[in-house]
Amino acid sequence: MELVYMDGRKEPYTLSSVVAECANFSHHAVQEHIRKQKDRLERYGKVSFQMRPLPSGQQAKDYILNEQQATLLITFLKNTEQVANFKEKLVKAFFERRDELANFKIQRALGKPRRKNLLEAIKNWENAPKQTYASVNNLLLKAVTGMNAKQLKNKRGGHNGIDSLTSDELTNYQAFEDVAIALINVNMQYADIRELIMKKQKLSA
Repeated sequence: MELVYMDGRKEPYTLSSVVAECANFSHHAVQEHIRKQKDRLERYGKVSFQMRPLPSGQQAKDYILNEQQATLLITFLKNTEQVANFKEKLVKAFFERRDELANFKIQRALGKPRRKNLLEAIKNWENAPKQTYASVNNLLLKAVTGMNAKQLKNKRGGHNGIDSLTSDELTNYQAFEDVAIALINVNMQYADIRELIMKKQKLSA
């Protein structure tokens, strides 16, 4: 079970439903603790929620908690062995997410020169398709994840698809970006570039 999420490179977070399941409490009981201690929890950021579907077809609130809020919330629960084990796992999961976020930011910074080169290549591309940058971006995202920008944003959050990638996916994206730049610079047709990149993707999979 995934303990910590990071949609679209936002601050890592967990959910009240995750706390309830892993600490062996009812979700209702955990939500009551959140409502009761909301003022304390909001010293570490606004407590928000998302709606999740229930098997009955109804919707239920699922509170979104950052690392400090989740850690504080657990201190309000009965200190069982299961709660202590979960807290240890949750701290580890938050650490891994922060580490992943740091790696992503480094990769993103290193990729800025590539982005400039891609935009320059597109600017001089005689055979450029309509909505050129969006088309190339979607192609590269699909080569890495199997999803275009819209699908990635719907599934993971983020603004342009790229900020929804993991650091490893971003490294692969940048490798495909180098290929795209080289092919654009020799004025290849978009359909041929797409075919070559997807072929390369299958070989590297």
